[in-house]
Amino acid sequence: MRAGRIRGRRSGSGGDSVYLARIVGRVVSTQKQDTLQSIPLQWLQPVDAGGKDRGVPLVAADTFGLGPGELCYYITAREASIALWNLDVAVDAAVVGKVERIDLGEK
Repeated sequence: MRAGRIRGRRSGSGGDSVYLARIVGRVVSTQKQDTLQSIPLQWLQPVDAGGKDRGVPLVAADTFGLGPGELCYYITAREASIALWNLDVAVDAAVVGKVERIDLGEK
C-alpha cells in the first residue's frame, strides 16, 4: 500500500481509497457552476502518514470548513460528488473528514 493512501472495504465491493492531505489554502471563486455556489474549495497538498508532501497539490470541495494547516482525508473521482449529496455537482475531489491524529504503532 502506498503511503498516504488508506484502504477500506465495503460489503460486496472492492477496496475504496481515501487519501491524506494538508490544507494549504482556500480557493476563492466569484463565478462557478450553480451546484457549487455554497461549497467552499480548498487547496490541498497530499501527504504521507508521516506528514511529508507527496504528489502535486489539488483543489477539493470542503463541506467541513477546515482551514490552512489542518490535516484531512479526501476522496477522488465519482465518489467525490456522492460526498456532497449531489450527483450532478462537477467535482473530482472532496474532503470527507478531519484528521485529529495518526497513530502508526510500533514496529
